[in-house]
Amino acid sequence: MANAIAASKQELWGHPKGLYVLFLTEMWERFSYYGMRAILVIYMIATATDPNGPGLGWTDLQAYQLYGWYVMLVYVVSIPGGILADKLLGQKKTVLFGAITLVLGHGTLAIEQDWAFFAGLGLIILGVGMLKPNISTMVGGLYKKGDIRRDKGFSIFYIGINLGSLLATTLVGLVVAEWGWHAGFGMAGVAMLLGLIVYVGGQKYLEGVGNKPTEESKADDVSIPELFGKLLKSPLHLSIVVVLLALSIYAGFTFEGVDHWGYGALFIFLSLVVGMMMMIYKELKTKVDKDRFIVLLLSFLIVIVFWGAFEQAGGLMSVYTETKTDRMLFGWEVPTPMFQGLNAGFITLFAVSVASFWARRKMKGKEASSIFKMAVGTIIMGLGFVWMVAAVKDYEAGGSSSMIWLVLAYFFHTIGELSSSPVSLSFITKLAPAKFASLMMGLYFAATGLGGKVAGILGENSAEYGEYTIFAGITIFTVLFGLLVIALLKPLKRLTHGAEEEEKDMSRDEAEVVMHEN
Repeated sequence: MANAIAASKQELWGHPKGLYVLFLTEMWERFSYYGMRAILVIYMIATATDPNGPGLGWTDLQAYQLYGWYVMLVYVVSIPGGILADKLLGQKKTVLFGAITLVLGHGTLAIEQDWAFFAGLGLIILGVGMLKPNISTMVGGLYKKGDIRRDKGFSIFYIGINLGSLLATTLVGLVVAEWGWHAGFGMAGVAMLLGLIVYVGGQKYLEGVGNKPTEESKADDVSIPELFGKLLKSPLHLSIVVVLLALSIYAGFTFEGVDHWGYGALFIFLSLVVGMMMMIYKELKTKVDKDRFIVLLLSFLIVIVFWGAFEQAGGLMSVYTETKTDRMLFGWEVPTPMFQGLNAGFITLFAVSVASFWARRKMKGKEASSIFKMAVGTIIMGLGFVWMVAAVKDYEAGGSSSMIWLVLAYFFHTIGELSSSPVSLSFITKLAPAKFASLMMGLYFAATGLGGKVAGILGENSAEYGEYTIFAGITIFTVLFGLLVIALLKPLKRLTHGAEEEEKDMSRDEAEVVMHEN
């Protein structure tokens, strides 16, 4: 035990060695996730005569529908995944079980049977739900409260995510082109197996992190049944939830399409979330906490809008790349999944530059609050769809569109992501009342998942309204939405009551590093 504790305190390059265990585990998990995501939709629409082998032969509409539900559930299941860790197993064991489930899920997808496709997706949803929220929590657990290295540690961890994505989207297209769809799914399984091996082998560096919760720690956690128990005793709030539940059930009966009950279940879930949010707001004792909670809810809305547009990469943009883009480069046809790798590649190239821009701006006393970054990031990302509008016009004029439009679109999406995504989760943890911090973390992932569902719905509507309308509509909405948030920035910052000003100032050495990075 003493040796294990000593190992957990060992450092490498100024950070706990456990960080690099989690870095590699997450890298291989993201390799498996993005590798599979890169080929999921185009596999579903591939016909029996597809050069990469027979796919499912679905219509675009059916593929977008499943893609939306899949991306949503991957993140929404993070809520019970977080509860499982907080209440029963601890983050360490929950991540382990999640990794094992993911290996089984990706391995099942490699089987060339219809049942294996759905079973594999189900296992992946469960696996990501257990692993994703808890491995991030473990990264934070490696550092003591107030440790100025924490943000840098998360930045290193974030690099692992994007390195996994870059490797996956670069390689999976080549594997599929050479050996077929199921070889691509199988490669994702091998990657996750490597992540599992790294995680199990590095346990000695994670001693004391993510352990099984004690009775004392459980006592400090929020009780969701208790919140709903209080809801039953509040007539006004209960009436609102009952009306929302009735409308949800009505939607389940009346919505068109094979997934009408899916929408009914989704609306029931959202109705219960609304009830829970109302009771949390009622539980808060101080005006500061209540005001911050209002801003917190708005930040969830920004997250939904951002990812609703951004997740077109795996849906509508992926299909457009496959079917309407001239992908020939020096006589070689670039595999469609490789274009999704542009995002990770641009992150690798520009992450430091974007972070340095915002850091310098903050040190000069200019506006650089988290909510401002999230709004600007949403606008920049939305402007990326201007290039997709140009791609559609190019296709209509000549029968195919140039790859340059995709490159420009992914570049803008990446700069928007670098401005918005790294700060959004951190911002939520700063605003969330301490008692409800874990629950708010789960709802952040749920908001991300709802964004994925929005992306699927937009893809579905492209069949009726056309890509031009969808891409142009995304541009207009995201820009106007971002500008609205900026217009409301001053009152919103007042409602945070200086939450970000409570952070420790950067040391002189850190400031000098930022200034010299560019």
